Amino acid sequence: MPRPNRGPRLHWLPDRSTFYILWYERGKKCVRSTGTADRREAEAALAKFIGASHQHLGPREPGQIGVAEALSFYLEHRAPKAADPTRIAYAVEALLPFWEHNMLDQITPLTCEAYGRHRGMAPGTVRRELATITAAQNFLFREGKLTRVVAVPLPGKPDPKDRWLTVSEAALLLNEARQGGRDTRLYLPLFVLIALYTGARKEAILSLKWPQVDLKAKRIAFSVPGRAKTKKRRPTLPIPRRLLTFLHLAWRRRSSDIGPVIHIDGRPILRIDKGFRAAVVRTGLKDVTPHTLRHTRGTWLAQNGVPMWDIAGWLGQDPETTARIYAHHSPDFMDKALEAADRRR
Repeated sequence: MPRPNRGPRLHWLPDRSTFYILWYERGKKCVRSTGTADRREAEAALAKFIGASHQHLGPREPGQIGVAEALSFYLEHRAPKAADPTRIAYAVEALLPFWEHNMLDQITPLTCEAYGRHRGMAPGTVRRELATITAAQNFLFREGKLTRVVAVPLPGKPDPKDRWLTVSEAALLLNEARQGGRDTRLYLPLFVLIALYTGARKEAILSLKWPQVDLKAKRIAFSVPGRAKTKKRRPTLPIPRRLLTFLHLAWRRRSSDIGPVIHIDGRPILRIDKGFRAAVVRTGLKDVTPHTLRHTRGTWLAQNGVPMWDIAGWLGQDPETTARIYAHHSPDFMDKALEAADRRR
């Protein structure tokens, strides 16, 4: 009986230290070397192979396309045009070890729950990673390569954390950021300062380049022309005075007029989690992530009586979301309702 066709997928041969592309034709096993031991290069080779093999074929059923094939095709053809290709690449890297031998029609609530246990990460992280499989399927469907999209059950959305830093906690974190290793000391303090003063998202700060920073006009444009529009808007902001001082110092240490603001010897920083986490551990603070700095900025603005509309513009999010997250921090929160409740009828 012929083997079921699970579609082309990557297969590691330890004795040759190389990834091979494995597939079946009429029940016969076929292999082709990718010529590399690097997972990402192998995924690119797989995507190219799949594109060449199926460019003249019509859409296939979910049982004929492997999860790895769908993710590789998405990574090759869609991710480079996305707003945050690096995040997609990390999600695919996390997904493949578990899903690489599964077909799309094998995605079920049980397999998704098993993936969550396999990852051992927070539900929010698992949710974002599994959503990448849905995005990959949607792309294949739009490209006429998939007959239908298989539902990917996701963990429930976690409740938003209302964790923000006091001024003394922020000062403690900044001090510890300056105490790390040589490389970390070169970029982490500036990252913390930009995040605290602007409330920009981690990805927006790490991708920031000097042409986006106008020190004379005192403006930072976190968005760039041509960037794909998403719900996560990147505003142009005036630079607060204290942050401007640190940016002038960083400008003097720049490696290039057009290079990244956050860098090591001119090389952009793609991931900051390890150094940031180490600094947090040294402070003894709990539940602090890079996103906490963004939430801290929004909270401080609300506590200082800044209108929700202005906070929304500063953070690059819609006013409804801003009010839901920050309104209770405002000094006049529900004052009119309280005044009405206190009146004698």
